[in-house]
Amino acid sequence: MSFPDEKAKARKTDLTCDFYSEGLKESADFRDTYKRQRKNVVKAEDMLLERSPDGLIKHIIHEKMDTMECCIDVYMQFIEPGKASGKHRHLTEEIFYVVEGQGYDLHWDVEFDCQDEFVWDWAKEPKKFEWKQGDFVYVPPYVIHQHHNSDTGNEARIIVINSRIIKKMGFDWFDQIENAEGF
Repeated sequence: MSFPDEKAKARKTDLTCDFYSEGLKESADFRDTYKRQRKNVVKAEDMLLERSPDGLIKHIIHEKMDTMECCIDVYMQFIEPGKASGKHRHLTEEIFYVVEGQGYDLHWDVEFDCQDEFVWDWAKEPKKFEWKQGDFVYVPPYVIHQHHNSDTGNEARIIVINSRIIKKMGFDWFDQIENAEGF
């Protein structure tokens, strides 16, 4: 189709979509809902507990909780004495802060090649990272990882933070490799 034909087609009144105008309305509706209905403060009693394949977690901020935060998810993870979380990987990087306890993380680094398509593999042996109360730990993107409580008498608690941005871009790659014991 030549440019003049395209121009004539664009001048017709029987257009096939209304995406742009719908986007404007959706944006205005979001801003209105954001200001009127989303939580700026999440009360402790509104933070839901979940027995997940990764273990016991308390959601502090989650996209399904209608908070004003739109970019990250935050949860507290409880790791029983001498136990470990599940083993998983996700395309977003993860950070966590150790509220109480001591333990270590095992990280199986990702190895990939990108010639005709992505080819993923993970290190056969994990790297070990010791942590204790007050420490901050970084987990790189798509690294298989697992949190271990090395104290056999006391529970460990960590605050885990993940970004939602990569997921919203179409890279919702999240795999549970191994469930936490008892879950």
